[in-house]
Amino acid sequence: MANQSENEIKQPVSPTIESREEPTPKEKNATVNPGDIISDQPQSVEEKAKQIAVDSPDITGEHITVPTYFVVDEPDGEKKALHHVKDAEEISDVIRQARVDENGNRIW
Repeated sequence: MANQSENEIKQPVSPTIESREEPTPKEKNATVNPGDIISDQPQSVEEKAKQIAVDSPDITGEHITVPTYFVVDEPDGEKKALHHVKDAEEISDVIRQARVDENGNRIW
């Protein structure tokens, strides 16, 4: 496994025990999943990376955790948070560009 860089952003990939804050009125009346809502408040990439869109069992009983934002590295070294709904096409493009070297390490 490759060494993890010090500035790597860790995203949740397993169920969390943390409790969510009480939903806002906007979230209570929404017809979408709470994780699909894009905040009106400015957020850092690190704050976006911690948000969960789905954290529940699927039809098979497996527990599924999906981040609201997928954090990707830009060619200039900056990190960019892509929203799982709004930026789905760009996320697909990033995944298509992914490659794996002879050691199994992902190369972007």
